[in-house]
Amino acid sequence: MPTTLSIDALFQLPLAEFTAARNTLAAQLKKSGRAEEAARVKTLAKPSISAWTVNQLFWRHRKLYDRLMASGLQFREAQAAQLAGKSADIRLPLEARRKALADLAQAAAGVLKDASHQPTPETMRRVTTTLEALSTLANVAGAPQGGQLTDDVDPPGFEALAALVPSVGESRTGDGRGAVLRFAPKPQRTVSRKRSKEEDEHEREQARKARAAEAKAAVQLAERSVRDAQRAAEQAEATLKKAAARLKEAERAKTELDQQLERATNELTEARQTARRITAEAEEAAQAVTDAERMLEKARKELEGS
Repeated sequence: MPTTLSIDALFQLPLAEFTAARNTLAAQLKKSGRAEEAARVKTLAKPSISAWTVNQLFWRHRKLYDRLMASGLQFREAQAAQLAGKSADIRLPLEARRKALADLAQAAAGVLKDASHQPTPETMRRVTTTLEALSTLANVAGAPQGGQLTDDVDPPGFEALAALVPSVGESRTGDGRGAVLRFAPKPQRTVSRKRSKEEDEHEREQARKARAAEAKAAVQLAERSVRDAQRAAEQAEATLKKAAARLKEAERAKTELDQQLERATNELTEARQTARRITAEAEEAAQAVTDAERMLEKARKELEGS
């Protein structure tokens, strides 16, 4: 672990190293006279596995992450145009958002596997739910941001979602992670005395239909995102099972090879012992032949001299 650690670097570490690194960073800050920063760092909670995964997507898959945030903003702007009575097709930004969520879900499964965590359906569901919530709140001042999450982010409720629809006078400043979307205050609607009850009712009915369409589109997006995440998790689980089966087969083959090697080693040892024994017997036989030849030669000489 580096000597000097930043908060951003802290949230990029493996999850198991977070607590020790946080305490080290707090101690370093306190030692350098930055007591307030040290106290704030000390209160940082260890992220949940799903929040940690989203943080890694922010730091390691930034293009995919930014594409999701951009599609979420475009989707919200299309909804705003519809509610303002303008012609706008929300299908394209909705599909772009769905595709970005699916790509990030696949990347999230890879992040989890690389860190030896299981991309379970529940973990993947929480990851995609947080990503969906972050994209819904993209560029909203004060909204949660990826990179330093410690817990999951829930999608905004219907009332909060309706309040996020920007008015015609919206403006955007800044760029990147610190971008802020400023909303012009909603004007108070004043009803002319000449307006009829039918007109008021028609306006309320139109607003109700617009909110219903928005809610339906959001539900469809969430359902598709969950299905995509579940498919990614199932594919990851199937790949893991295949890898486990290959490992088991390799271990079995290794066991057989070890047994064959042991048998061959034993046979080699026995063959060497047999060879040494036969060599010794052959040497003894050769010596016996030599001794017999000497005795025969001696006997012949004695016979000739007699």
